[in-house]
Amino acid sequence: MKSLLQKARTEFENFFHYQPQCFVRAPGRVNLIGEHTDYNDGFVFPCAIDYCTVIASSKRQDNQVRVLTVNFNENDEFSLDKPLEHSKEHGWSNYVRGVFIHIKELYPHIAGLDLVICSNVPLGAGLSSSAALEVSIATTLKKQFNLTIEPKQLAKQCQKAENKFVGCNCGIMDQFISTLGKKDHALLIDCRSLETQSVPLPKGISVVIVNSNVKHGLVSSEYNARREQCEEAAHILHVNKLRDATMDLLEKNKSKMSDVVYKRARHVITENDRTLKAADALRLNDLATMSKLMKQSHHSMKNDFEITVPAVDTLVEIIENVLNEQGGVRMTGGGFGGCVVALAPTEQVDNIRQAVEKEYESRSGLKESFYVCHAVGGAEVINAS
Repeated sequence: MKSLLQKARTEFENFFHYQPQCFVRAPGRVNLIGEHTDYNDGFVFPCAIDYCTVIASSKRQDNQVRVLTVNFNENDEFSLDKPLEHSKEHGWSNYVRGVFIHIKELYPHIAGLDLVICSNVPLGAGLSSSAALEVSIATTLKKQFNLTIEPKQLAKQCQKAENKFVGCNCGIMDQFISTLGKKDHALLIDCRSLETQSVPLPKGISVVIVNSNVKHGLVSSEYNARREQCEEAAHILHVNKLRDATMDLLEKNKSKMSDVVYKRARHVITENDRTLKAADALRLNDLATMSKLMKQSHHSMKNDFEITVPAVDTLVEIIENVLNEQGGVRMTGGGFGGCVVALAPTEQVDNIRQAVEKEYESRSGLKESFYVCHAVGGAEVINAS
């Protein structure tokens, strides 16, 4: 983090030729369990990770916003005196612009800033680099203009920015955990009530994330199909969302739906149950139960929701063979590629790394990316003095 902070400071001084006033960080995240449950009003269980976005900023005397992103070595400039339009040149800038729009609708007095963005959240790995950017921008605005916005409201405005301005129909999980994360804890989120519970992670446990580096294919079309299938199941079951369904209700109505719709509903209903049980297991330091739940979750995503791919299944198998019941591993994210997440005793991390390095490429033809993480707190202003 210190190197990221120093880089943001140096790049700010080099680009704007004066010193920044304020530094903010916001973390990426990984979801430990609870997949495709969010849009079914269910439960998710992410933790914030120690890969983050840092922003250096200073207030201006006008309504111009000048912003440099170090990762892309690109800059953008826009005025708050007129309606903001999409940037056709810089996709990343639309996340920045969207947050300014949706914070400004609550706090019209916000004005111009000079900003430098530095991030080490891996792009395209499903670790929520977009939410880390949105929340870091919003937290910068909160600090620089003394906004009284509550953390959950800040997260909701960031979600609106992504939904309405960027045009990605994400749920609230990513922005919530980037805002509300707590050191050494995961966060159980009720996606209907938006109530949250921080749950401590067992001591001596590392969060291991391995990117399969399978390029996502058919994600948007398959994602939309899964949503439609869940909605069809809910309609047949006469419930508002699958959150309200039980396995008994599903079994009684199995003959009324196709086998595919039945399997999709079975995944969501059982995944919600697993997510609640996982939070209970971690409260009790019961890693053996957590291991079983993560294994069941992966099998459900593979067989019922059909969103895994062979390379991801291979990674899970390799890591399972190292961990046995000492920790859990499953696919994480929307599916069709991306990452697996493991909760593993820290002393097993090197064994996992060695096994993956030895077997994954020879079995899949792909080279993994390996990240060892720890649960960190949510967005904050950094004292960089």
